[in-house]
Amino acid sequence: MTIFNWIILSLVFCIAPAGVLWICKKVPFLGKIGPVLLLYILGVIIGNTGIHPEGMGTIQEILSSAMVPLAIPMMLFGCTFRFKETKEQLKALLTGMAAVVIAVIAGYLIFGKNIEEGAKVGGLLTGVYTGGTINLAALKTMLGVKNETYILINSYDMLVSFLYLTFLLTVGIRLFRKFLPFKPSALTTTEVKDLEMESDGNYKKMFTKDGVKEAGKTLGITILICALSGGIALLFPQGAFMVVFILMLTTLGIGCSFIRPIHNLKHSYDLGMYFIYIFCIVVASMADLTSLDLVGGLHLMGYLLFAVFGSLTIQAILARIFKIDADTMIIASVTFINSPPFVPMMVAAMKNKSVLVTGLTLGIIGYAVGNYLGYLMSELLKLL
Repeated sequence: MTIFNWIILSLVFCIAPAGVLWICKKVPFLGKIGPVLLLYILGVIIGNTGIHPEGMGTIQEILSSAMVPLAIPMMLFGCTFRFKETKEQLKALLTGMAAVVIAVIAGYLIFGKNIEEGAKVGGLLTGVYTGGTINLAALKTMLGVKNETYILINSYDMLVSFLYLTFLLTVGIRLFRKFLPFKPSALTTTEVKDLEMESDGNYKKMFTKDGVKEAGKTLGITILICALSGGIALLFPQGAFMVVFILMLTTLGIGCSFIRPIHNLKHSYDLGMYFIYIFCIVVASMADLTSLDLVGGLHLMGYLLFAVFGSLTIQAILARIFKIDADTMIIASVTFINSPPFVPMMVAAMKNKSVLVTGLTLGIIGYAVGNYLGYLMSELLKLL
């Protein structure tokens, strides 16, 4: 493979997410599908139709290995950890995470032992259902999960999360409000629109003079964090390098969020998310569809369904026991299962703005601890 082909392929992987984001803005139907799923589909096409140049494995490995470490600190820089507010929401946090942990362990005993890399899959599910896509990608790297397994989990997660969200929007909200205490707080039409707009990343401003300057600062600080994390990880045994590296990235990213000049950097989250988009298309292009385990896939689908709807059921029971109101329980579940970008949309659907801060705060904490919980879960499941 020539250097020219390397450059062209790298540009395709790096520019494709921008094109997909633009299309999602212009075509409402594709916008509902979302850029992540579209990038996975595009990546699978590139990797399995023979249109890619020979020997592209090297550039795939470089990009897939680099994107997640760069994204983790960037997506944490802008996080705000308000301990006083978090303390008030402690019950929702603990019951929500406990529900996910219980459901993942029970699901492993029912489905996971029939799945290749079952313990690692349990770790991935714990990470993604307490944090989000960034945690899933980080744990994939930490645990050394096969690309085919990772693609299957992502594909099934899209479907299961859609079913979960559909259930809540159709009957779930009304059902839980009858089962649990309910404290209504109406939203105006203008507030609903504002909340929906807040859930979209704003990439246009990144290409202004100030935006490029801020992005440069963000990238520079992130590279420094990556270098420091790598240096610390080298002090540990070789087999523990990636685990220590990712956990250090997470820890230093959280630490930097308390430094005001870094916390106030604009577009750091959007830039980190763009790197995750690049990771999505690259890792999808590495998947070999001919080697997918369809039987194992059925067990995997069952595992995801059990983890999502099992955790929702357990969380509702715990909320009833600990007297957590319906909307707080729902928004906590949504931020863990679907991730924080879905919080404004669900707040608008429930017409209850009082739970917005709760949802975003729990989501931030989920991002922060998802890597730790996912890794510990994987190690625990190996013992069962």
